[in-house]
Amino acid sequence: MTQKASLSTKLIRIGAGLFLTALASIGLTLWVTYQLEGGAAAVNEAGRMRMQTWRLASAVQAQLPEEKVADLVGQFDRSLSLLRSGDAARPLFVPWDADVRREFLLVEQGWVAQREHLLNWSPDAGVGLLGPTTEFVAAIDKLVLEIERQLSGFTAILNLFQFMMMALAIGGAVVMLYTGYLYVINPLAHLHRGLQQLEAGDFGTRVDVDTQDEFGQVADGFNRMAVTLQGLYQGLEAKVTEKTQHIEAQRARLEALYEVSAFLATANSIEELSNGFARRVRGVMGADAVAVRWSDEANQRYLMLASDCFPSELRDEEKSLMAGACACGSLQPNATTRVIPIHKAEEAPLRRCARIGYEQLVSVPVRLQQRLIGEIDLFYRGNISLTAEEVELLDALASHLASALEGLRAAALEREAAVGEERSLLARELHDSIAQSLAFLKIQAQLLRTSIDKGQSEKVRQSLDELDEGLKGSIGDVRELLVHFRTRTNTDDIEQALQETLQKFQHQTVITTRLHVEGEGLPLPADVQVQVLHVVQEALSNVRKHAQASHVSLEVVKGEQWVFTVRDNGDGFDTGQSLAQTHVGTKIMRERAERIGAKVDVVSAPGQGTSVTLELPPYPVAASNVGTMGIDVFRDSAFLS
Repeated sequence: MTQKASLSTKLIRIGAGLFLTALASIGLTLWVTYQLEGGAAAVNEAGRMRMQTWRLASAVQAQLPEEKVADLVGQFDRSLSLLRSGDAARPLFVPWDADVRREFLLVEQGWVAQREHLLNWSPDAGVGLLGPTTEFVAAIDKLVLEIERQLSGFTAILNLFQFMMMALAIGGAVVMLYTGYLYVINPLAHLHRGLQQLEAGDFGTRVDVDTQDEFGQVADGFNRMAVTLQGLYQGLEAKVTEKTQHIEAQRARLEALYEVSAFLATANSIEELSNGFARRVRGVMGADAVAVRWSDEANQRYLMLASDCFPSELRDEEKSLMAGACACGSLQPNATTRVIPIHKAEEAPLRRCARIGYEQLVSVPVRLQQRLIGEIDLFYRGNISLTAEEVELLDALASHLASALEGLRAAALEREAAVGEERSLLARELHDSIAQSLAFLKIQAQLLRTSIDKGQSEKVRQSLDELDEGLKGSIGDVRELLVHFRTRTNTDDIEQALQETLQKFQHQTVITTRLHVEGEGLPLPADVQVQVLHVVQEALSNVRKHAQASHVSLEVVKGEQWVFTVRDNGDGFDTGQSLAQTHVGTKIMRERAERIGAKVDVVSAPGQGTSVTLELPPYPVAASNVGTMGIDVFRDSAFLS
């Protein structure tokens, strides 16, 4: 068996050989058995011929009718013909050879004579039947003996085949066992020993490969694995050192990113933010100098926000830099972080940084929402090459810088909007309350002057009383405004602020108050709490000014939708009239409610008191104007400085 044949091919060949041998043995055995079966039937039929001969002789001697004799003769003829031609269906056939064929011819010849003698025999012929019949039967016996001799030979062959099949079975088992050991068990044992040595740490272990079958391929794979493991083990220390350095570099980058991000989150001004950012980026990247530049809307001019270790004369010259004047400030809309070689000063006189001794520049674009808004320039006095991780770190730092500046601008715009909003609210409050009271006092002063000129003392006293009441009302309005704008809330729970508001109201008006809170809900945001308190205070102000009430209750229902209801037992009014004309505070309440997506409902009737209900939306969030990073560095220099 060739060494290059596969294991399956070897097993198939051995199995096919054993199968063909067994198939041939079984076929020969069946053939011999078939011959024995046909020969036994022939012996049986020849034995019948002896019996038929004696019966025929007895019938002739007994002088039976000719029809009976003719029938017996026909039976013998058919038996003789059956032996001559055989019958495969039974089966029946004579195992012919020269001796059997000779004896069969003698029987045929004897039958011709015997048949003639029997058909023509008569008692008066003087010739007996016993002698010829005995001779003919002896000829049949010789035929039977020859057939039996042939059958005994087939029987011997059959026994031989049976012994051969037994020997074949034993030999096949031995061959299969030997083949299994040679091609399966022995290679597995070699592999097992190799694995044990490999597990023990002997990475120089190899398995001999002397075949190309499946086990040879497995052994070859084992050897390759052992070579790989040996190489890995020998270079493990170097790889561990390399991986440790890589991890340490990643940790340093993450630490730098975290440090810069933490600083950007705590910076309170653009100057502090940009200077601190430049200093930290230079330390992280090991640059000789850093400049942070901001671009105008058209990206035509760059303003230097901050720098670190940048020469003062160069900083003054490049405070405002035109785009394209040098390597700095030459960003395209699709620019990426890149290393730019700085040409010699003699070749490019406008490149001031070349005169200082800088040889290479790293340009990092700063983008906000895909819009180019600035650039970070890192200067090196020697050659520098950036890895992919360093480029990714610089891009992340630039993105954090843009987000931090956007946050400062958004906070500044939000504070500006909040101040403007409160000023507008204060103006409306003054206009709707104190301004009207002052106008009323002015009218009363004119009436008082007229009454004095005319000497009408009664009207003078009446005007003085009106002036006194008006002044008291104005003083109350001023105090109420002060209470409004000094309101503070608790981020976790608004109940304490509501209680304080009711206590101040009761102290000013001597009207009894009650606070009732029920349900469970998430705390309201602080800005939403402020708007809710202002609506409640405005409702209480309307009670003080118009209701003539003796009791006020504030009911709060916590839940997914918070509900605040201010009820009084005062005079009430007809809600069919214009609320904006009869109660100016209603408009203010609704304006505040709209800022948080809430709605105000006023229910009242003459003599039935008034209830003001504020219903908040699910999970309310106060609207806030968040600015974008649209900084015009040349128009809004106060913001950048």
